[in-house]
Amino acid sequence: MIKAVMMMNTQGKPRLAKFYDFLPVEKQQELIRGVFSVLSSRPENVSNFLEIDSLFGPDSRLVYKHYATLYFVLVFDGSENELAMLDLIQVLVETLDKCFSNVCELDIVFNYSKLHTVLDEIVFGGQVLETRTDEVMKAVEEISKLEAASNSISLVPKSVSGWRGGR
Repeated sequence: MIKAVMMMNTQGKPRLAKFYDFLPVEKQQELIRGVFSVLSSRPENVSNFLEIDSLFGPDSRLVYKHYATLYFVLVFDGSENELAMLDLIQVLVETLDKCFSNVCELDIVFNYSKLHTVLDEIVFGGQVLETRTDEVMKAVEEISKLEAASNSISLVPKSVSGWRGGR
C-alpha cells in the first residue's frame, strides 16, 4: 500500500503532501521535514530507493525522483514493488506534463485542484488505480468538462432573473 505521495522543491517547501493513513498535521510536517533532510543530503549518483523505517515505521520504503526543482516522492510498504513505484512516479510526471505542457513548480502551485484530480485518478486510498497516461487524461478531461458545466448552471431560472420587480 502507498502510504504517502509528496512533491517538494529543492528548498524543502512541500508542494503536495498526501497521506493515505490518518496522521495529525504536526506529524505530517515532521515526516515531510525528515524526508527532505534525507533526500537533500544524498549524492546524485546513489540509488533512488530507501528503507525509511525510522520515519514511517517498520517495512516502509521510499522511492524518489528529482526533476528540475522538484522531488517526487512515494512512501510505501513491502507489498509494493520498488520498480513499479518508480514507474508510477514517471506516469505521474508524464501525465502532469500532458496537463500543463512541460510541468514546472508554478503549475503545481497554481493548479492545485487539477494536480489532486490527476493524482486521485492514479492513486486512490493508497492503491494504484491507473497507470496509462491516456486513460488518466481522458478522466481528467471529463471531470474538467463536468466542473465547467456545473459552474455554468444558474440556480435562478432565466425567466425570473430578467424580472426587475414592479412595472
